[in-house]
Amino acid sequence: MTTLTDRYLAATLRSVPVARREEIATELRASIDDMVEGRTAGGQEAAAAEREVLTELGDPDLLAARYADRHLQLIGPTYYLAWARLMKLLLSFIPVGVGVLVGVLEAADGGTVGQAVGAGISGTIQVAVQIAFWVTAVFAVLERTSTPLHLPAWSVDQLPETPLHRQITCADTVASISFLTLVIAYLPMQHFRSFVTDDGGGNLPILDPALWSSWLPFLIAVLVATIGLEIAKYRAGRWTWPLVAVNAVLNLAFAVPVVWLMSTDRLLNPDLVARFDWLGEVDNLNLVATAVIAGTVLVTLWDIFDSAQKAYRNRT
Repeated sequence: MTTLTDRYLAATLRSVPVARREEIATELRASIDDMVEGRTAGGQEAAAAEREVLTELGDPDLLAARYADRHLQLIGPTYYLAWARLMKLLLSFIPVGVGVLVGVLEAADGGTVGQAVGAGISGTIQVAVQIAFWVTAVFAVLERTSTPLHLPAWSVDQLPETPLHRQITCADTVASISFLTLVIAYLPMQHFRSFVTDDGGGNLPILDPALWSSWLPFLIAVLVATIGLEIAKYRAGRWTWPLVAVNAVLNLAFAVPVVWLMSTDRLLNPDLVARFDWLGEVDNLNLVATAVIAGTVLVTLWDIFDSAQKAYRNRT
């Protein structure tokens, strides 16, 4: 069990610069202890005094912003935290959910895999933009008209049960493993049901079937190992340098073969390329190859950089 003070400190320190966390933690804990001691000296019970002191200090996010000299303001400071929390909540699942639904409907309507993926990505982006615009517009009007939201006041009961040292949440892990499982399942499935048909109505695999004797089993093994990494990350609760190293190795083990196969015209099924006149043109095929290679490289580099950055933040 952690005290309310420990939980309050953890909630505050997550939003302040890493270099100042130790200094701020020492200063804030000393201030809280002094304030609690002053109340208990007057005969108040320690637990009640601690709750009152933390309630007076207020929302940890507001206190963290003051320590970091960060302005909580986009359209105005009054409802900034309410706006930010609502935006994070809505953007965390609605755009992706709509994108998946749009992609499934496009595929069910006879669209190709590329059309389904394109429709899904387009739907996700459009919904995200619409949410960001309308939520911000509504809060701007509320701010300008000084409309009260009657939001409940912050209280210590809203503090998380444990200090917020966990970077890797259960939801993130489940989502990552689910995505990896779908990719692993689709690699063999596309050989029998790719949603692309040849001239005779038969199935037309997206990837070159010849890869089953070489690279596809290797890529599937890398994806399975990545699932193991996701489980290890969750058990650790945060990025560590060994996990960053393993993540970099697995990323490169997947990206390098994909880039090499695509650059040598060995990734896509030759029958698929011949099936579509547009894809059969050299310039268009090169454009697709460039897009796949660039996307793979960018995603790989960003994932490695992001994991290293998070591990660096945990150095203290």
